Amino acid sequence: MRRFWLAVSATTIAMATLALGGAGWFSDEQPPAGAKPLSEIIKALEDQGMTTITEVEFDGGVWKIEVHMPDGKEVDLRVDPVSGEIRGRK
Repeated sequence: MRRFWLAVSATTIAMATLALGGAGWFSDEQPPAGAKPLSEIIKALEDQGMTTITEVEFDGGVWKIEVHMPDGKEVDLRVDPVSGEIRGRK
């Protein structure tokens, strides 16, 4: 019985350690205070003719948005989360 409780304790400690240590992995994946809602940014892109949006992620302080143009060309955009301006295209 003692081994059972040692195993439960070890598992609990390991899970807590992972949860606390892992929380930092995602801390940079949230837009800053004052950021525009993602829905507003998407709407602005759609208004510019970028109606097929296939992927969105927040990374490195910008929204990374993959769109397909009406001509079928795939474009990767980097969009400022506060201003909504496109910072770069690939």
